[in-house]
Amino acid sequence: MFSSWGVETIRAYSVETIHGALQALADEEQYGVILRAKGIVAGTDGQWIHFDYVPGGVDVRFGGADVIGKLCVIGAEINEDALKTLFGV
Repeated sequence: MFSSWGVETIRAYSVETIHGALQALADEEQYGVILRAKGIVAGTDGQWIHFDYVPGGVDVRFGGADVIGKLCVIGAEINEDALKTLFGV
């Protein structure tokens, strides 16, 4: 059975932080079986970072602004506490 975890955040992230967090999602023991993650967050440089994750693929780019940052993770046996720590929310 799949579940999802989502959160809104005002935190600003660097591209390196987002890229590293997305790569870490491959650790099934730590985070669960993550099938998809996506989001839009404020960047530390003032730009908005858009990202997508699927197993074996990470895409981080800049895009249009949003009102508040949003993170969404979909998978099975999701460890929400570990995700909160990973993304600092």
